[in-house]
Amino acid sequence: MTGGFDLRALLSERGAERYELHARYLNPQLPRMLHTIGFDKVYERAEGAHFWDADGVDHLDMLAGFGVMGLGRHHPVVRKALHDVLDARLADLTRFDCQPLPGLLAEKLLTRSPHLDRVFFGNSGTEAVETALKFARYATGRPRVLYCHHAFHGLTTGSLSVNGEQGFREGFDPLLPDTAIALGDLDALERELRRGDVAAFVVEPIQGKGVHAAPPGFLRDAQELLHRHGALLVADEVQTGLGRTGDFYAYQHEEGVEPDLVCVAKALSGGYVPVGATLGKDWIFKKVYSSMDRVLVHSASFGSNAQAMAAGLAVLSVMEDEGTVAHARRIGDLLSGRLRELVPRYELLHEIRGRGLMIGIEFGRPSSLGLRGRWTMLQAARKGLFAQMVVVPLLQRHRILTQVSGDHLEVIKLIPPLIIDEADVDRFVTAFTAVMDDAHGGGGLMWDFGKTLVKQAVAQR
Repeated sequence: MTGGFDLRALLSERGAERYELHARYLNPQLPRMLHTIGFDKVYERAEGAHFWDADGVDHLDMLAGFGVMGLGRHHPVVRKALHDVLDARLADLTRFDCQPLPGLLAEKLLTRSPHLDRVFFGNSGTEAVETALKFARYATGRPRVLYCHHAFHGLTTGSLSVNGEQGFREGFDPLLPDTAIALGDLDALERELRRGDVAAFVVEPIQGKGVHAAPPGFLRDAQELLHRHGALLVADEVQTGLGRTGDFYAYQHEEGVEPDLVCVAKALSGGYVPVGATLGKDWIFKKVYSSMDRVLVHSASFGSNAQAMAAGLAVLSVMEDEGTVAHARRIGDLLSGRLRELVPRYELLHEIRGRGLMIGIEFGRPSSLGLRGRWTMLQAARKGLFAQMVVVPLLQRHRILTQVSGDHLEVIKLIPPLIIDEADVDRFVTAFTAVMDDAHGGGGLMWDFGKTLVKQAVAQR
């Protein structure tokens, strides 16, 4: 049976309207921002760590859809799994049966997650965090959750309450009664715990904003403090999990850390079907789901859907078959090492940090008089403009997509697909070196673009 809908024909007929459609019907600031920084390109096709624009020109992806494309775009194993699950015509989401795929994916995830026993499947990273917040509060009978300054745990109301970036929170108060501490501040953690009302501490082992890792020993010591005071440790691995940092989870870089709840999402989707998962200890789940009357006390309409479960199973299978975690560690060390070699060469380049294929490139105040004057001009207009000045020529001149790691930060965060290879590393380092050469030169297009950014920043005040 055929109908009148033809997706290919629709895209062919109206695909060129993409920016106008967004401006008219979706977030009006997105196309405006893309036009302003020259990112308003038309991408037609993608595969692996590369995509091609309307002219057939290849671009290297060092952003991975903010970490979603862990295996790159359109991995053949994931594609086949989705074709297979659609062709199977499963009796999905009946709500009153137990399909095999959710159980199989939970089993597979838990084999890589020692000390955790059960899984709840939702649809996104923020839902995974929301689940952890609800479970922690119910299991402990306490209302308050601690989080870190500059943390990012999502944008729905519960997860926003543990979001440490003020720009995301403004105008959405009142939020839940949660409390921020500095990453690594054990004294502040213990001080809050002594009040006796803390359910949990939710933390990114490596913060996405700025790419700051928890200090050595902090997670282990925090865990000991939390358990001593009857509170739980929640590891937000939405971006850092599934091999991103060179281990399956970022918390596994520190011996002895066994979170009570772990949140994952992004790369588990294979880049196709939104999925989030909250993994936890058996006693927590049994307390939340304590009787048949509470069987649906926490659920998600599309949670555990067959397409998402099939994608997740395919992703984990590919990671095992292709050695993705070890590859991410090796290529990440190679890329970080190549970039660190450049730090003594460029006075605007201050630090390279991170783990695996989660790398922060931080810029800072130069020492020479000429560069210092230009740097001061940018900082006076708006902090973070220099990093944006680097991002733009990387795309415009070298066809490499990157982005700053947060508003008002002079940091670029590299989170490429975990499948990039030595040739991609060479391409990025060569391009980045060329951009740094230009930035340290007497003039050039970079600083001309910087003047444009300054004018726009001043006009927006």
